[in-house]
Amino acid sequence: MKKLDQFQNQNIKILFCDIDDTITTDGQLEADAYSALWKLSEAGIKIVPVTGRPAGWCELIARLWPVEAVIGENGAFYFKYDRQKKKMLRHYSQDDETRSRNLEKIKSLGDLALKRFPGTALASDQFCRIMDVAIDFCEDVDDLGLEVAEKIKEHFTSNGAVAKVSSIHVNAWFGEHSKISMCKDFCDKELGQTFEDLQNKICFIGDSPNDEPMFYSFENSVGVKNIDCFIDRLQHPPKFICQNNSGRGFVELVDHLLR
Repeated sequence: MKKLDQFQNQNIKILFCDIDDTITTDGQLEADAYSALWKLSEAGIKIVPVTGRPAGWCELIARLWPVEAVIGENGAFYFKYDRQKKKMLRHYSQDDETRSRNLEKIKSLGDLALKRFPGTALASDQFCRIMDVAIDFCEDVDDLGLEVAEKIKEHFTSNGAVAKVSSIHVNAWFGEHSKISMCKDFCDKELGQTFEDLQNKICFIGDSPNDEPMFYSFENSVGVKNIDCFIDRLQHPPKFICQNNSGRGFVELVDHLLR
């Protein structure tokens, strides 16, 4: 990985970004990080958060944050709010019937995971998820460590589901969608260009193993400093790394882009 000051691309027009432990710090959206979002927007750089957080959160973020859209539940959908028409556009990776059927299946596996791994819990935001289940291994429970998180992931994948480890949850779902697949859909449908054609104008910043496909697929990929604790688990680390953790690292990147 190269230091952020070696990132010299002056053409970035869209910043895709993870949220938890990338924009937030210790579970909170601090003033400097939120201000950085507005600075980017006012400078004409579009922002697209790409998160494992649920549909309920994404509805709020799309409405209240200065963002172009938000991709949620690890690529299950994107929400884009048209402020002039006062209308929310919702694009899903699956139709209504498939979503409902898959949600019931993954919830059953989630219930089994809670029994198999004492100390875990459903994520507190599970009630507003529409396509996945999130098992909390350190956000609102005692930190069970990455080894347990990997075993939880194996529980889901061995039963035919897709599972990803974030810095706080193990997210699992049935379907072929991912963060990167929905980024590509968003570029095609909302920007009118392919993901590949936009490489010189887009950037991604993240912090954890579930961001690895993004680090690999974006030519301009950045990790906040706390990615260091996962480096041994990544085959494809970010191309550049910040000097600061979490939200302060995000602010560092924004300052660099605006400079």
